[in-house]
Amino acid sequence: MRLTTFTDYSLRVLIYLGLRDNALATIGDIANAYGISKNHLMKVVQFLGQQGYIETQRGKSGGLRLARVPEQINLGGLVRDTEAQTVLLECFAPEPSECRIEPVCALRGILTRSLQAFYAVLDEYTLADVLHNRTQLTQILGE
Repeated sequence: MRLTTFTDYSLRVLIYLGLRDNALATIGDIANAYGISKNHLMKVVQFLGQQGYIETQRGKSGGLRLARVPEQINLGGLVRDTEAQTVLLECFAPEPSECRIEPVCALRGILTRSLQAFYAVLDEYTLADVLHNRTQLTQILGE
C-alpha cells in the first residue's frame, strides 16, 4: 500500500507542530523546514483543522499549533482520516466495479485482511511515539 502525499504532508505537519511545544508555527515555517510547497500545505492544514488535529489562529501574530497533546493523536486514526477517499482496488470503491472476476475473486478478502493488519499496527502508536527522537528531529528541521 502506498500512502498519498496528502497523508505524508499531514504527518509532517503534525510532527513539526509536535516539536514546537504549543508555540505557533506558520505554513511558511513548515514548508521551509521540509522544502515543500506552501500551496500543497494549505489544503492539508485546512483539513487537519477541520478534523480537530490542529488549531489555527488568524492575524498578524497567528499560526498553527496542535489541538491535542501528541499522546492523544493516534496514527491509525489520522491515516484513516486522510486516506478515507483512497481505495486499494476498483472493487473497494462504493460504486459498482467493472472487474469481471470480482464475484469469484479471493483477492478482495486477502487485501481487506492485510489492510486491517496495517491499521492495527498504526493503531498501536501515537504522534508522541514518532517524536521520541525530538532532539534529532529538531536539529534536522532547523528549529
